[in-house]
Amino acid sequence: MSSPLAWAQSTPSATVMGAGATFPAEIYRLWSDRYKSVTGVSVQYQPTGSGDGTRQMVARKVAFGGTDSPLKPADLVQRQLLQLPTVAGAVVPVFNLRSLGGRSVQLTGDVLADLFAGKITRWNDPQIAALNPGLALPDLPVRRIVRADASGTTDAFTRYLSQVNASFRSSIGAGQKPQWPGEPLAAEGNGGVVKLLQSTEGGLAYVGYDRVLKERLSAIQLKNTAGQWVTASEESVRRAIMASDVHRLGDDSASTINLPAPGSWPISVITFVLVDAEPARAADAQPALRFLYWAFMQGDALVKGTGFVSLPVMLQARLAGRLMAVKPRDGQTIAYF
Repeated sequence: MSSPLAWAQSTPSATVMGAGATFPAEIYRLWSDRYKSVTGVSVQYQPTGSGDGTRQMVARKVAFGGTDSPLKPADLVQRQLLQLPTVAGAVVPVFNLRSLGGRSVQLTGDVLADLFAGKITRWNDPQIAALNPGLALPDLPVRRIVRADASGTTDAFTRYLSQVNASFRSSIGAGQKPQWPGEPLAAEGNGGVVKLLQSTEGGLAYVGYDRVLKERLSAIQLKNTAGQWVTASEESVRRAIMASDVHRLGDDSASTINLPAPGSWPISVITFVLVDAEPARAADAQPALRFLYWAFMQGDALVKGTGFVSLPVMLQARLAGRLMAVKPRDGQTIAYF
């Protein structure tokens, strides 16, 4: 692992532009701030949503694009892109019920899906009450809050709801911007959803776990496939990732949702960045690739306590090989440090 001085001496002045997923935006900001203090290189990441991050990277408008929805191998080949996992996290259903005084609400995935489908419309509905004996649920309307933009967070959330509820799967389905029935409230980005939830009594939304910690949001407890009531945490995310084929086989397209691992959070997500696999010039691609290599080598210490989880060592070990697969068309070599 290179020393900070070595990085500072070997990295030319440059500005690296990235855009995409809002889910990991705070981690990328932490990495960018530390990287600039070490190297002098500015990394500017715009949290515009996974759909936009993919579009901008396909069009080569940014040096790297962030997405929570990994592309399939055939799509990567067709678009001459390289995909790199960065960190893991959780999508968490959250609510605003002041009368509960910070107490949690327990929901099964099936009931949560009916809530977001608009089939359950009041907080004191018998199905919710049955899962929360002794909890004085208010007689308030459920005010659904969803993402207005094409979102990898939404994709992961709706993939989970589609797995656990057949009616949701057939009527709404999984996607970055599904057609929600009725008239839910909508906001741009994880940050926009948080602000709207905080001002909406009776609100029910979904955000990244880091936002739950930072904003002290009330989080739903879910029953996982192992039959356990679980709370989102770094440890429950880690257990899900360790049980996935992304970790065991290096398969980016493998699911990390609703895995039958004891203590695991059912909506655990690995987020990714996309880079050009065959850039025209090594010199143009080098600043972004250096930043990403530094993040893999040095960034883990900044992840602790943020609500995100560093990638398992076995998964990280494969990343160096992926980076080395970048082949500039001018025949020059990328210097990663």
